Amino acid sequence: MDLVIRDAQVVDGSGGARFRADVGVDGGRIAAVVPEGGGPRPAGRRVVDAGGLALAPGFIDMHAHSDLALLRDPDHSAKAAQGVTLEVLGQDGLSYAPVDDRTLAEIRTAITGWNGDGSDIDFDWRTVGGFLDRLDRGFDGQGIAVNAAYLVPQGSVRMLALGWEDRDATPDEVARMKRLVAEGFEQGAVGMSSGLTYTPGMYASDAELTELCRVVAAYGGYYCPHHRSYGAGAFQAYQEMVALAREAGCALHLAHATMNFGVNKGRAPELLALLDRALAEGADITLDTYPYLPGCTTLAAMLPSWAAEGGPGAILDRLRDEATAERIRHVMEVEGADGCHGVPIAWDTIEISGVGDPALAAYVGRTVAQSARERGEAPWDTARRLLLEDRLGSTILQHVGHEDNVRAIMQHPVHTGGSDGVLHGAKPHPRAYGTFPRYLGHYVRELGVLSLEECVAHLTGRPATRLRLPDRGLVREGYRADLVLFDPDTVAAGATFESPRTLPTGIPHVLIDGRFVIEDGRRTDVLAGRSVRRTQAG
Repeated sequence: MDLVIRDAQVVDGSGGARFRADVGVDGGRIAAVVPEGGGPRPAGRRVVDAGGLALAPGFIDMHAHSDLALLRDPDHSAKAAQGVTLEVLGQDGLSYAPVDDRTLAEIRTAITGWNGDGSDIDFDWRTVGGFLDRLDRGFDGQGIAVNAAYLVPQGSVRMLALGWEDRDATPDEVARMKRLVAEGFEQGAVGMSSGLTYTPGMYASDAELTELCRVVAAYGGYYCPHHRSYGAGAFQAYQEMVALAREAGCALHLAHATMNFGVNKGRAPELLALLDRALAEGADITLDTYPYLPGCTTLAAMLPSWAAEGGPGAILDRLRDEATAERIRHVMEVEGADGCHGVPIAWDTIEISGVGDPALAAYVGRTVAQSARERGEAPWDTARRLLLEDRLGSTILQHVGHEDNVRAIMQHPVHTGGSDGVLHGAKPHPRAYGTFPRYLGHYVRELGVLSLEECVAHLTGRPATRLRLPDRGLVREGYRADLVLFDPDTVAAGATFESPRTLPTGIPHVLIDGRFVIEDGRRTDVLAGRSVRRTQAG
């Protein structure tokens, strides 16, 4: 065999008890799993002594924002060093395929805060298939750092069909959107995402979304909504998504399923009871979360949806107009904008984590309230200036989470792990670099919220099942050799809010298709990642 890993504690991704075994790899697949005392030990051209380290399937990041990072950075240690071997892109209803020349320019501006403006990227694709082909080519035709799957972004689809208008789609426009979603699946997408607090996706009615989800269901995919509220209307928003998916007969995966803001403290059991009732009635539901309290998005996302109608240029025009800007301020600070989940914004919870213009770097690492005090002005004046001067490119951390909710949700049987990691910006959320080792170190070893076997299943086998991947997510003979060797006694996230780009510890080896992408704790030059495309329905 190409490789034998000896004396590993195999945590196989099923949730079953760990066991000591030798694991053989040949031709990029797991060729043998021989438990201790289970027969002749396999021989290999190379042997790695695991020395009792845990051997798990590669971790699957169910909510990633590496759409451009994978094409920008061949190293991509932010994910590879965590043991991530597959990321799911196209999240929150906004990404770079399908597009035309007009919408590509608009999307690049709208999500500059997530991915940068893309000026260093050759956007030589317009379709989902073209983007997946571009991932396959990667760097000099060799590939990318880790594997990637893709969700058709509903907001991008709506942008193609009717622009940034806040209105119901016509029957012809709905038909066009359905064709675009179908084409995305035909070209390899595994699901469809929405960002229902982001424009223009949030302008879609439930009836429109249901029609698109019928297409998703026909292709055996899943619907992954960032739903309409994580704040004042969170429970109702979850109910809406469950009902919508059931009406469409579509599998549902709830993106970053948190219960944030003061109005939702201690309310996770209500959400879980809702899901349990739906599951008992036959619904197909999963969810993902990140193991941190603060959220992360763009500063522009906090604006009311009416202020964003027409796209980025229209937003900036409204911010420049004194009367309109005052109306925006009132909605945000007094009424609670839908962009801020129906909760009046607390500027002392809004920390600037990145800016597009380096000249504005002084704002990074400070809350809007802190910068306003330093400038001797009202917080809205600071926020408005930053939105205008940075042309909507600023990212934020929003400090609104609750630990009891985070722990309760991650224990649910349908939970999976997703970093929601934005890699752009000077001070990104540490979840981009630390989600998976934080689960294993903090929540498994230190707190005992999950057993090691349960946690690994949440990060591997269960996501692979949601993605309908028949040969990933488990340590089984015949499966792809996407594997992680880690030390359960030392694995930990190095990333903190103060030093968010610090790599984890306790993960010495990561393999994709049997090739070492992390070896002895260091990134190799291997580019084993490729696009992972949907399997046929049924």
